[in-house]
Amino acid sequence: MLASCATTQQTLRVPSVPGPATSVTRDEVLAIAAAYSEMRWQPAARHAFHGIDAKGIRIDTPDADFRLTGKTGWWKPGRVEMGMPYKWGGFDTPASFQAGLTEGKFAGDIHSPEKRRLLDAAVSERAVGIDCSGFISRCWRLDRSYSTREMGPLTEPISWDELRPGDILNAYNRHVVLFVSRDADGKNLHTFEAGTFPDWKVSPKRIPIKLLKNQNFQPLRYRQIRDAPPLRVAENPTRAMAD
Repeated sequence: MLASCATTQQTLRVPSVPGPATSVTRDEVLAIAAAYSEMRWQPAARHAFHGIDAKGIRIDTPDADFRLTGKTGWWKPGRVEMGMPYKWGGFDTPASFQAGLTEGKFAGDIHSPEKRRLLDAAVSERAVGIDCSGFISRCWRLDRSYSTREMGPLTEPISWDELRPGDILNAYNRHVVLFVSRDADGKNLHTFEAGTFPDWKVSPKRIPIKLLKNQNFQPLRYRQIRDAPPLRVAENPTRAMAD
């Protein structure tokens, strides 16, 4: 007998991410980023929406049927997808995203010039997902979502050569990406981001460093990021094993 290939949202493992903390290790930052990027979920038709919510806020989910001035979506009802969708003003964890889908909320909400103008007033409670600064805030285990306009006091400027895993490239009031590594020739950076067009989800990206510099992205380091603590080694390993 052939096994059923049907997959329900309830059968997909929901990754857990740690909550707020006063500091975070670089390893933790990358693990949280990977959890968002590799998260699997299964949307239904009810999770797509293009229109005005009950509070008068425009919502456009990045589903595959969405088309508007060259902007397209990607997720399809009934198909297992990977990566949390982008949502303007979003700050969901994988668990709260899943809970929102169960409640019938909409999967993601792309940004627009009007949303950028209205800022927080354009954030809908009827959609779930995460935006670029919300993603960084979760990776850094912050207590709330800090916008790209608020990163300054949390960070210190660094040079492009000083970038280490868990640092960010921030464009004030526009976008932010998480640094992971660079190509051997130094021309491209490997990053994670809660991306905008054409992806509209959390995913790994390879970005030319020249492009980031031309768009005035600034390398920043979270003041409370730290390296993983060194392993503790017993003074007498043989005695420790015997005990």
